[in-house]
Amino acid sequence: MAPHAADPPTPAGQETGPSDSNPIGPPSGLSAIPSRYNSEQGLRQSMKQIGYDEAREDGYRLKGVQLIDSVRQSLQLPVKTFDTAATYYHKFRVRFPSNEYNYEDVALASLFVACKAEDTIKKSKEILCAAHNLRQPHDHKTPDDKIFEAPSRFTVGLERHILETVGFDFRVQYPQKLLIKMVRKMFPREEQGTMEEGKRFLRVAYNMSIDLYKTFAPIKQATFTLVLAILELTALLLDTNPANTREFRDASAWHSHRPCVLETILDLLDLYTQFPKSTKIGTQFALQKLMDVKIDINNLIAREKYQRYHEWCDRCAPDVLDTRSVTPGSATSPATNPSLSGNSSKRKRAPNEGTQRFVFDADEARKEKEVVSRYFNDEYEEHEVEVEEPIRESEPRHPGRTNHSYRSHGHSQGDYGWPGHHHRSNRHGHPSDRHRSRRGHGY
Repeated sequence: MAPHAADPPTPAGQETGPSDSNPIGPPSGLSAIPSRYNSEQGLRQSMKQIGYDEAREDGYRLKGVQLIDSVRQSLQLPVKTFDTAATYYHKFRVRFPSNEYNYEDVALASLFVACKAEDTIKKSKEILCAAHNLRQPHDHKTPDDKIFEAPSRFTVGLERHILETVGFDFRVQYPQKLLIKMVRKMFPREEQGTMEEGKRFLRVAYNMSIDLYKTFAPIKQATFTLVLAILELTALLLDTNPANTREFRDASAWHSHRPCVLETILDLLDLYTQFPKSTKIGTQFALQKLMDVKIDINNLIAREKYQRYHEWCDRCAPDVLDTRSVTPGSATSPATNPSLSGNSSKRKRAPNEGTQRFVFDADEARKEKEVVSRYFNDEYEEHEVEVEEPIRESEPRHPGRTNHSYRSHGHSQGDYGWPGHHHRSNRHGHPSDRHRSRRGHGY
């Protein structure tokens, strides 16, 4: 094979620029990469826009996630499907007010979308049938029952809104897999007496990873942060030997930050102290034990001079939430009422909000931009038009004289400084005005 010819040298003083056929960087079209995480302050601002009632919405959040978990267990779906469904459910609730949907409809629709995203496909009627049998065990139904025809259409309608809410970004974290690996590292099988302790520790930590999705922590923190928080809180509740968790105290070595770990721990403790009966772990420990651990974490945050919420800005903190009493209903859900869809004009929209598309070919992106630019570019044409305007004749004025003097003598006509034909004496006019005997303002 003949060798390739060498490229010609570049002349001095000239720089080689990128060619049009091989551009540098992303395509010239609109490219937006959605953020997987949100801060506590950003979540509160979003909830303020939709009129979030904290006392009411917290109950809907817990009931929705609990419904997802119950239906998932009934259908024997893996835990990763539960993680995905709970994440979609939280993102939807942050964007839409509760008076536009029913939380049970959204919870089941989120599980339906998660089954497709995680390749554990279940029909919408199967999910609805499982939820019906859980609510009414005495009235057992099958997925082929005609009673699920209308709810199935509602679920499919909500599926579109959920996909638009997540922006077709199906990236979701699964802390359970990493949690099991770290627990095995904490309690190796080679050591005697650690097998039972490790099983007990994993049982509590695994249930805590399920309870974690009843908070907003999964849409605020990364996977390592969630796992480190679960390990540390479980060790504090079980009074585990600190030597087992010493290597996990350095958050920077595990791609995380210490303030984020403490924030997640406090989110879990707030859940366990306020809603213990809605969790798997809250009823297993005494309330005094949970309060003592919470006090210790708060003292640690004060001692290290951390903030309760990571990257919280006091200057741009939101005001008190504008709450309003709402009652959700299926009749007002986006799936049943098109006027209450996600494009409601009463709510503020994000700047890059909408359906996201992925174009992998730079040439196709360039061609698409050229075609679309025809409809968004404002083009103007300049035309010169000659217009004849009549020139008004100037009206002569006598310097230093106004018609006020004539009005003072009882004359109301306006002569613009020129005396009328009744005043031609030297007292009222100039001596040289004798040739202006005609009535008028000109010669």
